[in-house]
Amino acid sequence: MALTTSAATGVSHAATRTSIPGAPITGSANGAASTVADIAPAATKAASSAADIAPTAPDITSALIVDATLWVLIGFSAVTWALILIKGIQHLRISHHNRLYDKRFWAAADFQAASVLTGNKGPAARVADVGFTTLLEADGGTTTHDLEHTGDRQELLDRRLRQQMQKERGSLESGLSILATIGSISPFVGLFGTVWGIMGALTSISKSGSASLEVVAGPIGEALVATAVGIAVAVPAVIGYNFFIRRNKVIWAYLDDFAIDFVHLALKTSFIITRPGSNRVASSTRTSGNIAKKPILKSNIEDLQAEGAQI
Repeated sequence: MALTTSAATGVSHAATRTSIPGAPITGSANGAASTVADIAPAATKAASSAADIAPTAPDITSALIVDATLWVLIGFSAVTWALILIKGIQHLRISHHNRLYDKRFWAAADFQAASVLTGNKGPAARVADVGFTTLLEADGGTTTHDLEHTGDRQELLDRRLRQQMQKERGSLESGLSILATIGSISPFVGLFGTVWGIMGALTSISKSGSASLEVVAGPIGEALVATAVGIAVAVPAVIGYNFFIRRNKVIWAYLDDFAIDFVHLALKTSFIITRPGSNRVASSTRTSGNIAKKPILKSNIEDLQAEGAQI
């Protein structure tokens, strides 16, 4: 009995000694598991941080389209201000030349004297030159016989003056269609860039899964700049167009009144304008004719007196 008890005790001690070497392995496994559990939250935080940072850069295609829209609007603005400068200088010169010629024309002694004025510039001077040239051609018989030159002198003069006024009107209105086009389409071009930029920004935000203010404000704010630039380009174009249209109407009304006065003055002279130097030729011809006629008249009177004496 005592032997049995001692044997059981020895077996239990042996089992205890046998299970002791496994204790370090179990501890190592538990330590590794705890280390992995500590690293996982850090990796999750890093992934979320990367996801938040990614959408701050808008889509490349959207950024290119927005930039191209802004450059187009900048080009529109350069063209607008160039046309405003050119048309402004043109109208200043036209007003100056019209005032000078108006003073010289109405200060002339008569219609014939006004026809020989030289060194004139401006729309009014060109209209008057066309009128005087037409009257000289009609007076000299140099007009050709075709449909363009049919009619009497007044009809021909009216037609030529109207044609020249249409040419002057075309010169005054050149470039205004570009201003009107830029003023009409610039806001819509800017709006196109804004819509495309917002669409790209929203696509990037949806991929990131975050709609915080830091993520949304940058791309959408950049896209809205295109609309502001479009409006800034359209406003000067519309103002310049309306201003020059008003100036053109004033100049056109002046040319219309001048053409009417020109026709009335030509009517008083029976639409006849003599060339420079032709007055001397005509007067010398009349003088020589009178001189030639006087001896003939005198000889006739002497013959009549001789016949009466014979009777």
